[in-house]
Amino acid sequence: MDVIPVKLKGSFRAILILYFLTILPATAQQLTGRVVDQTNTNLPLIGANVVWKGTAKGTSTDVLGNFALSTADALTPEIIVSYIGYKPDTVNVSGKSNVVIQLTPTSKLQEVVVEGQQARYSSLTPTNSQVITTRDLEKSACCNLAESFETNASVEVSTTDAVSGAKQIQMLGLDGSYTLLTTDNIPALRGLATPYRLNYLSGTFIESIDIIKGTGSVLNGYESISGQVNVMLKDPEKAERLYFNLYGNSLAKFDANLNLATSVGKKWNTILMLHTNHLGNRVDRNNDGFMDLPLGTQYNVFNKWKYSHNDVVSEFGINALRETRVGGQMEYNEKVPQSEQPYYGTNSETERAMAYNKSSYTFPGKPYQSIGLITSLAHHKFDSSYGLRDYDGEQNSGSARLIFQSILGHTGHTYKAGLSYNYDNYSETFSDSTFGRTEHVPGAFVEYIYNNTKNLTLVAGSRVDFHNLYGTVFTPRLNVKFDATPNTIFRVAAGKGFRVANPIAENSAILVSSRTIKATEELKPEQAWNLGGSFTHYFELDGRPGTFVTDYYYTTFTNQVVLDMYTNPSQALFYNLDGRSFSKSFQTEIQYEVLKGLDIKAAYKFFDVKTTYNGQLIQKPMIPQHRFFVNLGFATPFDKWRADLTGQYFGMMPLASIEQASTANDMRESDRFYTFNAQVSRAFKRWEVYVGGENLLNYKQPNPVIGADQPFGPNFDASMVWGPITGRVLYAGLRFTLD
Repeated sequence: MDVIPVKLKGSFRAILILYFLTILPATAQQLTGRVVDQTNTNLPLIGANVVWKGTAKGTSTDVLGNFALSTADALTPEIIVSYIGYKPDTVNVSGKSNVVIQLTPTSKLQEVVVEGQQARYSSLTPTNSQVITTRDLEKSACCNLAESFETNASVEVSTTDAVSGAKQIQMLGLDGSYTLLTTDNIPALRGLATPYRLNYLSGTFIESIDIIKGTGSVLNGYESISGQVNVMLKDPEKAERLYFNLYGNSLAKFDANLNLATSVGKKWNTILMLHTNHLGNRVDRNNDGFMDLPLGTQYNVFNKWKYSHNDVVSEFGINALRETRVGGQMEYNEKVPQSEQPYYGTNSETERAMAYNKSSYTFPGKPYQSIGLITSLAHHKFDSSYGLRDYDGEQNSGSARLIFQSILGHTGHTYKAGLSYNYDNYSETFSDSTFGRTEHVPGAFVEYIYNNTKNLTLVAGSRVDFHNLYGTVFTPRLNVKFDATPNTIFRVAAGKGFRVANPIAENSAILVSSRTIKATEELKPEQAWNLGGSFTHYFELDGRPGTFVTDYYYTTFTNQVVLDMYTNPSQALFYNLDGRSFSKSFQTEIQYEVLKGLDIKAAYKFFDVKTTYNGQLIQKPMIPQHRFFVNLGFATPFDKWRADLTGQYFGMMPLASIEQASTANDMRESDRFYTFNAQVSRAFKRWEVYVGGENLLNYKQPNPVIGADQPFGPNFDASMVWGPITGRVLYAGLRFTLD
């Protein structure tokens, strides 16, 4: 067959040349590919995550397992591919425009380790989630969970009173009791453990912290109202073989920590984590006669085991803790009964034990289908005294959850369903009154997840629980994520929460005052609706990455246990909500790498939190309406040197002072103030040393203890703490690691 030459006219030839010059570069700027099952390459993995390594820029595979990425988003020529039920893989795509990636099925639900800069706000989760990484935890002293949020703007940590040293978190303008605290997604440190629970988890036990705003998933129960803080503890398979941390500060407080991890055969891994801290030095820097911090000693042991074999994974752990605390006036003698001495003091002895198990089985050939059982037991007992008041308590709790996960047709439609059972037995003694309750709560739940693999993820769940004391509880929740562009994400969340309050334990600050404590009626469970949303945008400026996030949440209570210190300044009254109670929370935050190695994080928060007290809608005390936050972080290559500076501004807070009754038109307020923390670290091959300071401006709240000269008089009150008490604190420490 003869080939007939075709002559192109000049104009047509120009069009073809222009076409190829335009189209070919555009094609070269995309990486396309397909993700499949290694054991069955005809099985596409729908909804697998494909992300450029070191960035938050990624996508999900479609119904055929295909994906496309823009090479302009790449920092390195590597992509990370992950999918539930499969081992994640890091693939070098240098010089390639199309790849086929085969993932290996596994029953291990492993996390992806991303080297380089990590996005703190996830672009993949349907909830408004933020991650505090190990690197973030090391930016501050971080001796315990209370200090883990110092470089984070979403969660506030405040001291409840000026004597006992108890601390609490706040989220969306609400007290920490409305935030579900979990460890490895198991509800923990709840109920009577609330006053000091942030001290019960050492910072060296923690791998990372997930902060979820809104009611979250129904799988973790019905108690979450403002959000969830999930603490991921060190994984026995991935933890360092040896980790040692020693810390000391200018108040003569010392911490020592030791983690030991090892493999036991091919199927078992274990980690033993030890922590102790001690403060035996009495400090009174504001010269009011009271110790600025309570004396105390804690011993804390945590042991985790993990078993992995074929399609079975099982993890169990045990934790034991003992803590003593002594606070009050400098001359207080804890060995002499309070009634036999003129000096005011507080004592607390706590013993806690906890055990849990998480086991899962993945069906062979069906990595998307699994069944899991999660069980836990906890015992918490304390004896405490606050001046002439005694407060003792004991809580025994148990829980079990059976969860089945599978798909509907394909992995674009998945669901989780299961059964749960919660048991709580409370016994409390306050002064001469003894009271308690026993809760049995069986329940069932289902959660449906829709992912169109392009730009929409929907998670709809509900649960029904049958409370032996309060009847049937229905809890619906919804989370929606819409990707307007790969870099612009909208989220909406709505849901309901239900919880039974423990009024004294959750408001222990009122014990450090002369107020008469009284419940005016039988208290009912608390219920609230939470509605909100967020906007996230990832951007690049001068070739460096940044993130802008803004969110708004509205929480309204249908019932709430109200603590009223407004109506009568000499009383702390508990009663059920009769009127409105709500919280409006707005936050906007920007994170940006200003220069190579220099990151800045800045945020502004506004809270409008009001509750009806005795028929009058009043701003809730001790919550600033305005707060600013700035964090600067600098690191040299390979993190040889690191430096961090965190500054915060706190606006005025309304106070319910014992010195005078307050009304909406006549209300005492706190001062405005600033705080600054800083730390510098120097890393060697296995060692790292760090020095730092907290409250560098040495700001101290004036008169934190009202009536300090007459602690047994009618005007004594140490509960109105809104600022720092101890002033400037300097510290130093060292870390030693063997991988």
